[in-house]
Amino acid sequence: MLNQFFKVITSSIMKKFGMGVTGLLLCGFLVSHLLGNLLIFVGPQAFNTYAHTLVSNPLIYLAEAILLLIFLKHIGLAIKLTIENKMARPVKYYMTQATGRGSTFASSSMPVTGLIILVFVVLHILQFKFGAYYEETYDGVVMRDLYRLLIEFYQNPLNVAWYIFSMACVAVHVSHGFWSAFQSIGFNHPKYTPLLKCLAKLFALVVFCGFSSLPIYCYVQGAQ
Repeated sequence: MLNQFFKVITSSIMKKFGMGVTGLLLCGFLVSHLLGNLLIFVGPQAFNTYAHTLVSNPLIYLAEAILLLIFLKHIGLAIKLTIENKMARPVKYYMTQATGRGSTFASSSMPVTGLIILVFVVLHILQFKFGAYYEETYDGVVMRDLYRLLIEFYQNPLNVAWYIFSMACVAVHVSHGFWSAFQSIGFNHPKYTPLLKCLAKLFALVVFCGFSSLPIYCYVQGAQ
């Protein structure tokens, strides 16, 4: 009985289910992170106050730990599924047969875009969470001036280009991953597949345009 249970939870279907759940949770984080970052357009006080409210909350460490676990679980499952798929098809075919699902650039490049996103996340944390520390005071409250750090950092066009390129990879990744996640958790009725694919592309476009606008804004503000 225990062996049967172990086989079920370690099956390819359960791994895909876990990929779908963690992927959708990460998509939810993208939305919340983007909404918070868009406060940079409101002004330094609004953005810095938002950032200060987050980091001064004692639950931030728990939230970061949970987010890290979700991220690592997603990566771990992706690696396992990729290895299993390659082992199941050890011979590379130079001609592929047409199928109902087909293969797209987004689906075939998932491992590559996933790796680029991982590199971006690590660098992003090092650059801003542990980057230069400036202070600003609003209504008697001393807080980190993250707005100034962003303006300074994105005065380098290479930093702007790297950020936009990384967001393009994120967009490509989620354009396939978003609708694929719903299929993995069982929401895979053919009737809804076209709608999910359309929503995935729309979501990817919003993510790309929303996040890419941030370094561009910082660059322009710094230039002024």
